[in-house]
Amino acid sequence: MTTDAAEESGAHPRFAEALRELSLADLLPRIRRFPDATRTAEEAAAAIGCELSQICKSLIFAADGVPVLVLMDGASLVDLELVRRELGAGKVTRARVELVRETTGYAIGGVPPFGHRTRTRVLADRSLLDHDVVWAAAGTPYTVFPMDPKTLVAHAGGTLVDVREQHL
Repeated sequence: MTTDAAEESGAHPRFAEALRELSLADLLPRIRRFPDATRTAEEAAAAIGCELSQICKSLIFAADGVPVLVLMDGASLVDLELVRRELGAGKVTRARVELVRETTGYAIGGVPPFGHRTRTRVLADRSLLDHDVVWAAAGTPYTVFPMDPKTLVAHAGGTLVDVREQHL
C-alpha cells in the first residue's frame, strides 16, 4: 500500500505504518473517516451506525505508575479494582493526558489498540468477543476501522480478562 493510500484513508501515519508492519495493509481502504471528531464511544457508534458495545475503547491506565492498555467495549466501564488484581498492582489510576501521548504517540479519543510508540501490557475485556466485528480508533479522533475482535486482541498482544464493572 502506498503512502498516498494511507494518507487517503485518514489513518494516523504511525498507525498506517503499524498496519503495514503487521501485514494488515488491506485494512487501510476499510478505515472510515468522519467530518466531525468521534472522541467518545457514543459519538463513534452514532457515526458508524453500530451498537455502542461494538466500539473497542483503547484506554491507558497507570498501574503503580507503569502504563497499561485496557481494551474495553464501548458500553462498559473499566473496574479499576479488577485491573489492579489482574496486574497484582498496588494502585491503578487513569493515566494523565501526557502519559497517554508519551506511551502511545496518539491523543486521547484517537488511541488505536496497537501501533503504539512503546510496548505496554495489554488487557482485553472478554466482552469484546460478543461481536463478530468491533470498531476501533485508527490513530485520530476522526477515523475508525473494523476488525474481528479475536484478531484485534491478538495483534494488540492482549490477555483476555474480565475487568468491566458489573452492575447488579
